[in-house]
Amino acid sequence: MTEIEIRRFTPEDRDWLVEQHEVHYARDEGFDASFGVLVAQILDDFLAEHDPTRERGWIAWRAGQRLGSIFCVRLEEDTAKLRLFLLTPDARGKGLGRRMLETCMGFARDAGYRHMQLWTHESHRAAGALYARNGWTLNSSRPVVSFGKENVEQDWSITL
Repeated sequence: MTEIEIRRFTPEDRDWLVEQHEVHYARDEGFDASFGVLVAQILDDFLAEHDPTRERGWIAWRAGQRLGSIFCVRLEEDTAKLRLFLLTPDARGKGLGRRMLETCMGFARDAGYRHMQLWTHESHRAAGALYARNGWTLNSSRPVVSFGKENVEQDWSITL
């Protein structure tokens, strides 16, 4: 098997990443098109405004094929936010999620952040288990209606 590389996100990855979020979340979660709009806006803001010394995105890549993404963005001076963590179905269950999470958290630590936060949905049980195994704490859960369906949103955090 060809080695998986975790490389920096580039503008050429934007459309693929929006499409992957739209496709996977519509199929797996029943999300409507508003989710793709949100992902596109997050990426457009990142491309237009990010500080490369304190914010970064990565793409998992093997043999010319994208397998996933993860981003570290500034939330506050000492707090980073993990965003857009995605693995394609064929990339799951191989330890890649852990590698990507470690890459993101290591960058945040090196960039001077003392804390990280993230927002997700309760239905992402594998991701929640990964966060818990890596020292993250579930701070809150609340029922909402978002992206055209009922969800339970979660907020997680970690001290680096």
